[in-house]
Amino acid sequence: MSTEEKSLNFIEQIIEEDLKNGLSQDKLRFRFPPEPNGYLHIGHASAICLNFGLGIDYKAPVNLRFDDTNPAKEEQEFVDAIKRDVQWLGFEWSEERYASDYFQQLYDWTVDFIKQGKAYVDSQTSEEMAQQKGTPSTFGTDSPYRNRSIEENLDLFERMKNGEFPEGAHILRAKIDMKSTNMLMRDPIMYRILHKHHHRTGDAWCIYPMYDWAHGESDYIEQISHSFCTLEFLPHRELYDWFLDQIYDATKVRPKQREFARRNLSHTVVSKRKLLQLVKENHVTGWDDPRMSTISGLRRRGYTPASIRNFATTIGIAKRDNLINVSVLEYCVREDLNKIAPRVMAVLDPVKVVITNYPEEKEEWLEAENNPEEEQVTYRKVPFSRELYIEREDFLEEAPAKFFRLSIGKEVRLKNAYIIKGESVIKDAQGNITEIHVTYDTDSLSGSGTEASQRKVSGTLHWVSIPHAIEAEVRVYDRLFIDEAPDSHKEKDFLEFVNPESLKVVKGFVEPSLKQSKNEDKFQFQRLGYFTVDKDSTPGKLVFNKTVGLKDAWEEKGKKEENILMATQKEINKYVKEKDETNAVVILENIVSNIKSIDNFSLLVQTVTKNIKNDNNSLLFSNLILNSSDNVSAKDIEKESLIKLYSMSLKSQLASVRIFGIQNLVKDVYHFNDFKTQLAELKNSEKNEKVLALLD
Repeated sequence: MSTEEKSLNFIEQIIEEDLKNGLSQDKLRFRFPPEPNGYLHIGHASAICLNFGLGIDYKAPVNLRFDDTNPAKEEQEFVDAIKRDVQWLGFEWSEERYASDYFQQLYDWTVDFIKQGKAYVDSQTSEEMAQQKGTPSTFGTDSPYRNRSIEENLDLFERMKNGEFPEGAHILRAKIDMKSTNMLMRDPIMYRILHKHHHRTGDAWCIYPMYDWAHGESDYIEQISHSFCTLEFLPHRELYDWFLDQIYDATKVRPKQREFARRNLSHTVVSKRKLLQLVKENHVTGWDDPRMSTISGLRRRGYTPASIRNFATTIGIAKRDNLINVSVLEYCVREDLNKIAPRVMAVLDPVKVVITNYPEEKEEWLEAENNPEEEQVTYRKVPFSRELYIEREDFLEEAPAKFFRLSIGKEVRLKNAYIIKGESVIKDAQGNITEIHVTYDTDSLSGSGTEASQRKVSGTLHWVSIPHAIEAEVRVYDRLFIDEAPDSHKEKDFLEFVNPESLKVVKGFVEPSLKQSKNEDKFQFQRLGYFTVDKDSTPGKLVFNKTVGLKDAWEEKGKKEENILMATQKEINKYVKEKDETNAVVILENIVSNIKSIDNFSLLVQTVTKNIKNDNNSLLFSNLILNSSDNVSAKDIEKESLIKLYSMSLKSQLASVRIFGIQNLVKDVYHFNDFKTQLAELKNSEKNEKVLALLD
């Protein structure tokens, strides 16, 4: 470890403590052990950076080991993709290993287990096994096959290996403790029969080791000193150690398993199963779709290795699972691209501009700065002509006072070029502007040093020269899911939160300097964001992916929605106090409109739950959200909270609370019957006619 003073994370503290207690520095060895059953995602990136980072810090070897023990799901394609991703992130492994390298050794050890009475062949069905295994609160019971003779177990196990039995006929279990409080210790499975072709061993094996048996022993064979994994494997540590105990040689390094928290990323999923589902059901175009959380998807979108490594460093290592806002990842790539991406001009929603006083045959090649962040600033030439494209949103025929772009009678500067003034427009039959006519100040060229060039105007616009512009396909990506945690809602399928606006394809125009751009070349389209050349580009057609905007639009949207809800709560107070019925209706319509404008599912659920309290206005707010929103309903609220809302609403002194509470309850087929008695009692005592009408 570096002698420089630094704050150690708890993983580094474990290693330092082991070194103090006698572990030799040269015995340190780490590994990154993916299963090749899918593409790596951003969660894996943190694990990669952790293990290879430890290797760099401690000058220790790091193995890349593929835990390939399930041929039903594993493919060479995934092996190749994983190796590509690790290398792209900037890491090199000491040795490339496979769990399948150790199949024979694992088998031999298992035969010894059987001879020692530590393992047996079980012939129960999976249903029978599940039943006899017990529950966390009840002991398991012994399998009827637990006391098979050693000879019979050896015979059956060999025949399993030879392929004499169909899948599911037998399994091999370790004989440990059916009364253990740790369910994983209740005679865990060591081998199952699989008549599947393995991507490395072919058809040589008909039995395959389970993860818990193969993983720790693979660590041991490779002499891994520290086996770091995510928190879901904490209950597995006891079994990891038990298996090691059976074969451990005190002259060798004993691997130590320790766990760290999984870092989930907002507005996406990192489950391989769910990522595969997205691919198979064509919600995305493949594993490397730029909307995916896979490393290959992020790479294709335009993320850099440095940005992902910096992200891993920024979020750090923790002991508790938590949700990291994707804005942190976007910030990291924005920071990196700002340093390295050349500035260029592109127009994605073009409208034609004609400079009427510019000579028709004239063209100029103007000097433009490539990247102001460069230590030694470089320049390129950009063509300028009479006819240009600008962004349609950069012009308003009649503009408000604080519109700092082009309008009739107003001046703006064209980036790296001249000051122009809006004069007139041409429109089509539908009233859409097709051309903007302007004049230019001939002495105002940027950088010319003239008095006119130094004039201050209200805004600066990017542009491209129409005769020189290159047409390009631009894929504008947004977040794949509209909810921050799409797979965290028990009653909802994560696919319900797929963002229908996650991809918008537009025809844009870029300056000619981009003509020779290659796959993964990165640029800042000035005033628009960062864009990357996609692999679908051909010599005759450029395709760009939007990596990230210049600002965090989602954060702005999130704050806007939070502010809308806060303002709406104040409107609730006004609605309750309003005596004039006509005015009350108008206020209520505004409230409903505001609620309908909120897309953030989690924010809506949180707001409903937070406002279930003994306060009439708060109860009304919760009921109105459930009543009006298209994005959240009663089934999305936890049962305990929902029951409390209904009960308190029916008892409320405010008639409007009772009204909307009853309306929500009537729509809730799952809970309506639970409140029949309370509704009947309310009908007997109710004085408000509108409430009575609902109760009839």
